[in-house]
Amino acid sequence: MTSVEHIQDLRDFIEASPSSFHAAHEAARRLAAAGFTRLDERADWPAHGKHFVIRDGAIIAWAVPENATATTGFNILGAHTDSPSFKLKPKPTTGRFGWLQAGVEVYGGPLLNSWLDRELQFAGRLVDLDGTETLVATGPLLRFPQLAIHLDRGANDGLKLDKQQHMNPIWGQGHPGTADLLGLLAERAGLDADAIGGYDIVVADTQPGQVFGANNEFFAAGRMDNLTSVHAGLAALINAAAPGTAADTVIPVLAAFDHEEIGSGSRSGACGPLLEDILVRVSDGLGASASDRRRAFSTSFCLSADAGHAVHPNYSERHDPANLPVLGGGPLLKINANQRYATDATGAAIWAGLCSAAGAPYQEFVSNNDVPCGSTIGPLTATRLGIRTVDVGTPLLSMHSARELCGVEDPFHLARITETFFRTAV
Repeated sequence: MTSVEHIQDLRDFIEASPSSFHAAHEAARRLAAAGFTRLDERADWPAHGKHFVIRDGAIIAWAVPENATATTGFNILGAHTDSPSFKLKPKPTTGRFGWLQAGVEVYGGPLLNSWLDRELQFAGRLVDLDGTETLVATGPLLRFPQLAIHLDRGANDGLKLDKQQHMNPIWGQGHPGTADLLGLLAERAGLDADAIGGYDIVVADTQPGQVFGANNEFFAAGRMDNLTSVHAGLAALINAAAPGTAADTVIPVLAAFDHEEIGSGSRSGACGPLLEDILVRVSDGLGASASDRRRAFSTSFCLSADAGHAVHPNYSERHDPANLPVLGGGPLLKINANQRYATDATGAAIWAGLCSAAGAPYQEFVSNNDVPCGSTIGPLTATRLGIRTVDVGTPLLSMHSARELCGVEDPFHLARITETFFRTAV
């Protein structure tokens, strides 16, 4: 696959994944087509083969070679399926002055102004009273309308948006007493509104991804933080586990968690037991004792793959002056002295070796001392499991915008490096 083909496939993956639940199910669809089998956490599992588990908006997939033993290590690509957005509140049908509006709660840390004046959709899951989950994506339905400059002459001097007052999208005309947003969602999903017992619904952009630039070097889309990493890990795992090509010295694992943007503290987030549950059960299937499992973890390695910041040409003072990553320069190795990223010297050397073996470039990222960085699942995974971890990822501009920007080559390089990683005992 070329970088152009990879970016086109990434565009299709993002379009099919407007929510974390859609991303998990689209990944599952692709894995099943490649010969992976979905397992039920309540059932017994086979010891070997290619499998995956979905837990809410997260998916874990792995491939156990036939000659794996109780002490075979895991090579893990960790990523996340969620993105900053807005989540539908209880009693969601609101409005006034003839407008139908939706009550939404801010999810994570979106750039609020980037969501203004876009044709948006609702997407996520509806859960029946009997527990059956149904995915729904409405297509263009709502909009956060911006106030005209004639009514706010100072808007260009500093736009301030109140999350409660100003971030209430419109989705129709009428009176909230005679309209039902939840009923509309149920209708779009082919369900009876009275049967819905719960829902996890977020707002997502509807504009397709687009390649552009003087030499078609840029790619813009929503939710690239962090579907670029999920997609890279998915493509790499499918290729690395293909018949006749699978590694026989490691167990490759794709761990795509939910809820990273709000701290990862959930049953499907990196703070929860999901990854450990899977690794323990896989080890148990290979006959591992507690000591064997710790030996396997000691030889395991995790690439915590999340988006990172490319240097912004209009705000270069916000970056470290000696470390200025650019789009197209390769994935980032993310470093932080305070362990907001989990990279250490040994991990950095392993990453450099993987990039060399894959024939792919990489760049280092470190924050300006006056601009503290965020964090990722990397330190969480390292802390929970004791597995050596490095933080890496695709460089972006406009991170946490409704529409982010990357270089066409970088997601392709990340996938190539990850495929090499999935075949290599480190």
